[in-house]
Order: sequence, then C-alpha cells, then structure tokens
Amino acid sequence: MSNPTLYTFVAYFVVLLGIGLYFYRRASDIEDYLLGGRGMGSWVTALSAQASDMSGWLLMGLPGAIYLAGMGEAWIAIGLFIGTVLNWKLVSARLRVYTAKTKAITLPCFFEARFRDPTGLLRIFSAIIILIFFAIYASSGLKASGLLFESTFGVKYHWAVAIGGLIIIAYTFMGGFLAVCWTDLLQGALMVFAIVIVPLLSFGRAGGAGAISEAMASKGISAGLMPEGKWPLLMVVSSMAWGLGYFGQPHILVRFMSVRSLERLRKSMVIAIVWVLLSLGGAVAAGLIGIPMFENLKGGEQEKVFIYMIERLFNPWFGGILLAAIFSAIMSTIDSQLLVSSSALSEDFYCKLKTNVSARRVVLVGRACVVVMSGVALVLALDRDRTILGTVRDAWGGLGAAFGPLVLFALFSRRTSWQSALAGMVTGTVVTVLWKQAGLGERMYEIVPGFVVSCATMLLLNRRMGQDNKEILKEFDEVAATVAGRGHGPNGDA
Repeated sequence: MSNPTLYTFVAYFVVLLGIGLYFYRRASDIEDYLLGGRGMGSWVTALSAQASDMSGWLLMGLPGAIYLAGMGEAWIAIGLFIGTVLNWKLVSARLRVYTAKTKAITLPCFFEARFRDPTGLLRIFSAIIILIFFAIYASSGLKASGLLFESTFGVKYHWAVAIGGLIIIAYTFMGGFLAVCWTDLLQGALMVFAIVIVPLLSFGRAGGAGAISEAMASKGISAGLMPEGKWPLLMVVSSMAWGLGYFGQPHILVRFMSVRSLERLRKSMVIAIVWVLLSLGGAVAAGLIGIPMFENLKGGEQEKVFIYMIERLFNPWFGGILLAAIFSAIMSTIDSQLLVSSSALSEDFYCKLKTNVSARRVVLVGRACVVVMSGVALVLALDRDRTILGTVRDAWGGLGAAFGPLVLFALFSRRTSWQSALAGMVTGTVVTVLWKQAGLGERMYEIVPGFVVSCATMLLLNRRMGQDNKEILKEFDEVAATVAGRGHGPNGDA
C-alpha cells in the first residue's frame, strides 16, 4: 500500500459522502428519494444510466474474459452496445411519458397501473423478483470491491468487502436518488477516462499489435471473432443475447423515468451511446493488451488485469485516481440497485400495507431498506468462488427475461391484459431459472429461452384474453401520440 494511493482514495470517498450529505435534506418525500422529483438533466441522466449499468464487470469482468478467451468474448460487448442503442431508441421516451401519466415511481407500480391489475399480483411478484436478483447482482459489485481493496491495499478479502459496502451504504442512505445520480455523473466521467487512457498508454508498453498476436498464439487463444467450440454460431448468439437484458433492468429504466423532459432525454441518448462505445471498446482493448503484459493469470486473478496494468504503468498519485475509477464502476451500480430494492420494499410493499403514512416515514423506511438489502448482498459477496462476470450473468439474465418482454409489451402492445402480463413475467422467470439449474446455460445463455417463452406466452394469451378496457386503450393511444410529437405529455412537453 502506498500513501499517495491511499490519500487519493480517501479524498474520493470524502467527496462522495459530501454529495450524499448535501442531498440529505432535499429528499423530502418518497418521489424525491426514489426518483429525484423527475427533474434530472441530460448529462446526469445519460451518465447515471450508463454508469449504473456498467458495474465492476466493465473494468474487471469483461477484460478478464477477453484475457482468457480472446476476441470470441467480444460478442458480449457487441450485444451490449446494440442493446443499449435499442433501449434508448425504443424504451426511454415511452417509459418516461407512460410512468408520468400513470403517476408510477417504480417499475412494479407501473406494471400495476398500466394494466389496471385488480389483484396486485403484478406488483408483488415483480417486486419479489427485483429483490432476489438484485441481491445477487449487488453481491457481484461488493465482490469486485473486495478484490480491488485486497490487491491494492493488502486488506483481507472479507474486510475489503465490508469497507466498500459501508461507503456505498452511507451516501445512498443519506441522499437517495439525487445523491446516486450526481455521484454517478462523477463516476461515469472518471470511468470512461480510465478505460480509454489506460489501454492507450499501455499499448506501446505491451509491445503493440505484434506482441499481442504472438502472446495469443503462444497461449492458444484465438485472434478471430468466431469462438472456438462445437457450436460457434450458437455461442455468438448466446453472447450477443446479453443485449436483450437491457429492456428489463430496473436500475437503468428508472433513469428514463426521472428525466425532466423528452427533449432532454433525446440529448441524453446521444451522450449515452458515445459513452458506451468508448467504454466497451476500452474494456476489450484492456483485456487484449493484458495478454502479453501478464502471463498465466488464472483462478480469478485474470479479473485483476486492469488493476495490474494501472499499478505497473502509473505513479501512485495518478494510479490512485485510475483505481478510484474501478471503485466508481462498482459503486455506481450497487447504489442504484440498493435504491431500486429499497423502492420495492418501501413503495411496493410497505405503502400498500399501510395507509395514511407520512412522507417522512416512507423515506425513513426506504433508508432502512437500503441497509437491509446491503446486509443480504454483503453476506452473498463473502463467497469469492464465483467470478464477477458469472454472478452478473445470472442476475442480468433473470431480470432481462422477467421484465424485458413485459416492458416491451407494456409500451408497444395495445392488446396486452394484466393476465397476459403476469403469465409472461412468471413463465420467463421460471424458464430462465430451470434452464440454468439444468446446466443448459453453458450451451445457450438462459436469457434467450426465458425471453422467447415470455413473449410467446403473452402473444398466445392476448389472443384469448386481450385488452378490451376502453380507458386503458385510450391512455395507450395518448402516450403513443405524445411520444410521436402529436400530443402533450403530463408535464407539458411535446
């Protein structure tokens, strides 16, 4: 451990906690605490959405996968980029208008209001799914923070996980959505700076393209995009299927719901797409450059390749800033997941069970829920056997299959009823879990069968019990007209 690196980290943590403290009193009601009062600007929305998406797996998991398997793993990045573009193009504007019109501040509440579910089952089951998969997802981030502190400061893994978790809990607990978004703005800028600058400065030191090719050949790593194996095309489809997950990630979708207007949302889309292109390209490059720089990293050590590059090439002061970028990637996702989990417990469960609850009490319950979910994720993260990317894969696939088809049908299908929506969400989740448990995930990423079965279920049920409520159909048409620029949204934006 070097003192300059430690000082850099401490200064960075103080800034984050200061942001949380600043927004502590601004979270006056539950909409402020969970959605920032729907007043976020273009840059905050864009960088917050993408920073909360690209967690520790961007700077650790993905470079590690490229380091081990070569360009065949780059299909994950390609699929994620396509998914990002489609999510912003198809989902962002409609979801912003629809959630404002239905006065929904969480995804489960939106499902219930959109389909006028009289049973409450859509809200309850979707909240349960969020809690289960976000506990797994958040544990991957805490696992990444443990590996970072362990390798940088020599702290034992379990203590490293606890330290990272306490810092994240502190500013999320205090400031809620506003603190999370504004810290994500800082973290997103730092992440893209690190993932671009480190590969650029490392390329020459590693020996250039020739050294990368020679090292890959000596280790038996394919330099081509086509994966090696019995079913290469199936492997490509499986890797690109990561992009399907975007339509069902609540911590990303909530950013669309929070932006101030559709005009700002359009600006956010351009910023976000450029950010993702630079970040994914840099992560792939870091993995490739690491092949000739470091020999025989394995047993989880390959996920530290980006850390090792920083430690070898940069002085402790500048290196501390770049290492803080890795922690930024970790925190920017966990804080968002904790907040969405908090909303599932406070808004989707507590507020439905308790009537006439004061706004202050609901915010307090939301903060308590942040602590509870953090504790669960912390316990899961103490098991370090699973890789970061493998843990993210499980949670990403579960959320994508459960909510992705449902979000698309909610926004683009007039005929979908609450019965179809509920059946689609449940079948997508069940098929995903069973496919994984049966060991078929090695052949095809479980999000694919889950997504397909969920869509097929809703299509079939819509033929027998399609939507016929005139009020719901009228609302759907009004939202479509607003997004197309032929009407005015709930906030008066064309």
